[in-house]
Order: sequence, then C-alpha cells, then structure tokens
Amino acid sequence: MTENVKSMSAERHEALADKLNEQFGSKGCSVTYALGEVTMIVPRDALHGIALALRDGEDFLFEELIDACGVDYFAYGQSEWVTAEASATGFGRGVEAVSAEMGEGAERFAVVYHLLSVSNNLRLRVRTFADADHPIVDSVCDVWGAANWFERETFDMYGILFNGHPDLRRILTDYGFLGHPFRKDFPLEGHVEMRYDPEQQRVIYEPIKLDSRTLVPRVIREDGFQQDEQTDNTDA
Repeated sequence: MTENVKSMSAERHEALADKLNEQFGSKGCSVTYALGEVTMIVPRDALHGIALALRDGEDFLFEELIDACGVDYFAYGQSEWVTAEASATGFGRGVEAVSAEMGEGAERFAVVYHLLSVSNNLRLRVRTFADADHPIVDSVCDVWGAANWFERETFDMYGILFNGHPDLRRILTDYGFLGHPFRKDFPLEGHVEMRYDPEQQRVIYEPIKLDSRTLVPRVIREDGFQQDEQTDNTDA
C-alpha cells in the first residue's frame, strides 16, 4: 500500500514538472524533478507574474505558501564543508579565511518558496536568485499573505529586500542591530554587545569585547583524552 502511494505521488509530481516546463520554460524558468521533489528556478524579474500563475492556474492551484527563506551561496562548492571528503582533510573552511570575491556575482543570494496545492495534492519549491551587490526581488505578499513575515525574516537575516512589501522591517533582531546574521561572512561574535547600564538606566550598545577566534574541530580519543586537532597535527 505504501509503495503504491509513493508511486502515485511520484507520477503526479513528474507530471507537474512536465506542465511547468511546458508553460514556463519559454520564460527562462528551469524545472527539475529529483528525489520526489520538483524545483523550479525563476528569473527574478518574472517572479511575481509566475507566482500568480502558480496560485490561480487550474493545473497548479498552489493556494498555500508553506515557507519562504533566504539562502547565501557564499563560497558554495568551494568550501571543504560541502564535500564528502571534508573529514579527511580537517574542515579547512574553519581554519582558512574565505575570499570575499567568492560571494560576488548575480547568484550569491536566493529566495526559496515552498508551495502546497491542497486541491491537487502537490508540492513545489520555487527558487529565485538576487544579485550580491543589490539583493532585491519582488514581494509576493499580495499573492500569499503568509509571505509578509517570511519576507521580513529573510530581510532581517540575509539583507534581501522585497520590492512592494507593505512593512519591510526587522522582525527577529533589535532595531539597532548591525548587519544580517545569516550571511556567511557575518562574524560569529557579531559587531556590538549590549548590556543594561544602571547609571543611565537603559540598555546601551558597546563595541564587542570578544576576541575573534577560529573554531577548530576536536578529536576525541578512545581513552577519553580530548585535544585540538591542530595540536595533534603539530605533534605528528
């Protein structure tokens, strides 16, 4: 029974991928089907119109936006943490600085939308890319109301702007927060620290007092002795 359900779901989503290719392929969209999931990459200048078509088209009827989030592809594919051989080489990204040049270009940031069609029992992932220097895409708040807070969170965490959003402001960090903490080049210790000053009787911001340091993987030996991996390499 379970196998039959999986097979039917796979057939529906394969058919969905074909319909998406047929309708939106000429608009610069690319559609892939893998591991039971359909993903469509949409040009950012066509995002809003395609979102409306996905919601209202009889073959799609994606009435619900389940989630929307940002992605930072800074150093993607060039870091040891994204390879299967990472453990054999010691996680070099944790030790070696990554050049800022890796984050340049038109495909550093992306916004990903996860859609659900209750009517057709289908799911779809939509991805659109934003330029690294001016990361901005059109808001889909008027298409799916749930996008309002999702887009605010994406702006807060990644600094991606949404053209036409009715109230684009921070939602998780403080109003005086500097930077966007989910960006890969954001320092682990942040830029400032805050505390309550009893003399001024208010919360104040001060320059961070923590020293910037590199997190180094540790080796836990069978005898229970734990040591930095860098020290092990030096002793060897």
